[in-house]
Amino acid sequence: MPTSPQLDVLVVMDPITTINTAKDSSFAMLLEAQRRGHRLFYVRPGGLEIVSGEARAELAPLQVRDTTQDYFSLGQFEKRPFHPGQVVLVRTDPPVDADYVHNTQILGLAQQQGALIVNDPQGLRDFNEKLAALLFPQCCPPTLVSRSASTLKAFVHEQGEAVLKPLDGMGGRSIFRTHGSDPNLNVILETLTENGRHLAIAQRYVPEITQGDKRILLVDGEPVNYCLARIPQGDEFRGNLAAGGRGEGRPLSERDRWIAAQVGPEMRRRGMLFVGLDVIGDYLTEVNVTSPTCIRELDKQFGINIAGLLFERIEARLTA
Repeated sequence: MPTSPQLDVLVVMDPITTINTAKDSSFAMLLEAQRRGHRLFYVRPGGLEIVSGEARAELAPLQVRDTTQDYFSLGQFEKRPFHPGQVVLVRTDPPVDADYVHNTQILGLAQQQGALIVNDPQGLRDFNEKLAALLFPQCCPPTLVSRSASTLKAFVHEQGEAVLKPLDGMGGRSIFRTHGSDPNLNVILETLTENGRHLAIAQRYVPEITQGDKRILLVDGEPVNYCLARIPQGDEFRGNLAAGGRGEGRPLSERDRWIAAQVGPEMRRRGMLFVGLDVIGDYLTEVNVTSPTCIRELDKQFGINIAGLLFERIEARLTA
């Protein structure tokens, strides 16, 4: 039964035909919205536009089923303006390129027309998922962001062992673990920066990665009580599930809660209702705002309903 007036819940996501329903957090949100009696709509990829100053979406009614096959049905696509009483779940994966930014600008106009955008379009533009962690330096390992290969190389020598990565990657792609005597260090830096054209980020290697790269979920600034530790397998140092990591649910530690308390109020202030923090050992390494995952894994392991917590906050905002 609905817990609030019936809402139109629109989802802006990558093609729904390609998802793994057992792991997809966007799908968990859609299932919960449907359970609560809200109307679902799927926005066709590339289906955002502005007509005579009005933000519109090409969308179709959507129904979802909690199965691995034949898990959705779509009605007829049509173009409609955004309006009050709509919730727009923005769940498109990175990269945050020019097309992504342009979509957030259209969604900013949709916000002015009365729709609730989750997460806030301005925040999606402002919070690069690597750089956003550095707004909370008290939580982070020693970190350097630079285009300069010599500066990055000096940092690696100073730290002894470091992790290097691009600013726009996801799923563990193009992440390098290296050290000062690594014969490949120069070429790694050339590759990441494209000979000084692009910024790269270097962080001191945190050996506790062997115990897992923890994903802590924040719902309107408040942490879910459990995190998913993504544990590297075999000879792999990356814990990302997309890189073969194994997910293991755990209660939050005191340090995890302290980090969440440092970050959460700013996320709430900026309208970031669903955020994923990456924590290795005692250190925050990323703040994920575009399409955080791990809902389904944590729900299954602990019998919780994270999407339900999210929709409680969404409904409260719209009925306040």
